Amino acid sequence: MIQALRDIQKKIGAIFEGESNTPSSFGNDREAIEAAKAGVALWDRSSWGLLQLKGEDRSRFLHNQTTNNINSLQPGQGCDTVFVNSTGRTLDLATAYLTEDAILILVSPNRRGQLMQWMDRYIFPMDKVELADISYDNAIFTLIGPESDSLVKQLAGESMSLVDRPEGSHLLVQIGENSIRIAVGSGLALPGYTLIVPVEAAAQIWSKLTGLGAIPLGDRVWEQLRILQGRPVPDKELTEDYNPLEAGLWKAISFDKGCYIGQETIARLNTYKGVKQRLWGVKLNAPVAAGTPVTLEGDKVGVLTSLIETEAGLFGLAYVRTKAGGAGLTVAVGEASGELVSVPFLTHEYYQPQKGNF
Repeated sequence: MIQALRDIQKKIGAIFEGESNTPSSFGNDREAIEAAKAGVALWDRSSWGLLQLKGEDRSRFLHNQTTNNINSLQPGQGCDTVFVNSTGRTLDLATAYLTEDAILILVSPNRRGQLMQWMDRYIFPMDKVELADISYDNAIFTLIGPESDSLVKQLAGESMSLVDRPEGSHLLVQIGENSIRIAVGSGLALPGYTLIVPVEAAAQIWSKLTGLGAIPLGDRVWEQLRILQGRPVPDKELTEDYNPLEAGLWKAISFDKGCYIGQETIARLNTYKGVKQRLWGVKLNAPVAAGTPVTLEGDKVGVLTSLIETEAGLFGLAYVRTKAGGAGLTVAVGEASGELVSVPFLTHEYYQPQKGNF
């Protein structure tokens, strides 16, 4: 059924590269970037995974598996949360949406199978938890840009009650014969919404969104936006070499929730201010490959993890030792020179937990 969507996308110029099943570009990269900044862009995120937890113990189970306070959420709420291993190293940054009878978990494309296996390992016979991969049953569309509110109201009606609600808030909306879940948040530090659409309705909803003025945006532009914004992704910034505090994912961590996998390491790093490196944006004057060491006065202080070329120049993400310095610091990245800059998606703040919570 997803083929009907692909056919529509190809008619408007979609380009598919490699093994990806979502468009890398629509031949409109500059227009799409401007729409994300000043209008509304539409990104087909259907290559991402959508996992489902059901059963009475579903909230407790995910609460114990990830960094955020899942037990505090009510149906209609959601949050970003991080899967970490037993030593607090990152597996993935995910978004959890609580419904009346399930938890939907949006995960990175290259972590879907791993996280299914990871969670399955921790479901014991006495647990009332059912885990399923429902990725192929749904398409995921994300609206990005300041005009998203207006478009969502046109799509779902003026009474749409998600406008001005906290990120992660979501509603099931009836559009024609289809029930669409609309959630606040673009996955970036930009305004927007994420739509979970039954795959049989994907082509119809895509056409409706573009008909209302959304500009199609391919994976290539999203990669540029996510680096400029500082969103870390698996196999680049999120690996077992780094923990979520170093990755700047403090907003996705609850320091008051009690025990979970990896909690002891993360709590200790926070309590003793033990974060020895952090993720920065870096403006570069020449192209270099991801993995190139970052040096200061000849000494290695970090590593470049991502790089893209923009109209304003070359921009990347890099882990740099905290003792080396921060925003404004000039470093060498291979043969290139770079300047560290803050990026809006990341936060790096130490937190003092309430006594008795650990």
